[in-house]
Amino acid sequence: MDTTKSDGLSLTELYVRDCPARTVLAVLANKWAVLVMGSLREGPMRFNELRRLLDGITQKMLTQTLRSLERDGLVHRTVYPTVPPRVEYSRTELGVGAAELLAAIGEWSYAHIDEIFAAREDYDRKARLAPEPLPS
Repeated sequence: MDTTKSDGLSLTELYVRDCPARTVLAVLANKWAVLVMGSLREGPMRFNELRRLLDGITQKMLTQTLRSLERDGLVHRTVYPTVPPRVEYSRTELGVGAAELLAAIGEWSYAHIDEIFAAREDYDRKARLAPEPLPS
């Protein structure tokens, strides 16, 4: 597998502490970012629509997530000049590409949840049965 990008940079640079791409990975690896990007697949949504759809997200977390995604150019915020102002969020072209990758991860997770839960149970069972270390 070729791990060199067209500009000559190696993808193994992601493993280097100060690689700028790590900041993007940090945003995309956030569970709320994954869920927000998926929520916007059907088109623009208002803040409260997103909040109702994303069970468990706080207003503060949704605000932070949307700002982060907007800052990285993945989400576009449109403010309509009405009273009160109407604000909608949508994915940018760049965001559509990222959302396709995130959707694949979500689909894989859903398809393998039984195997993952079984592995967790097996691990936890083995951990409970592990011998206790002898006191020194």
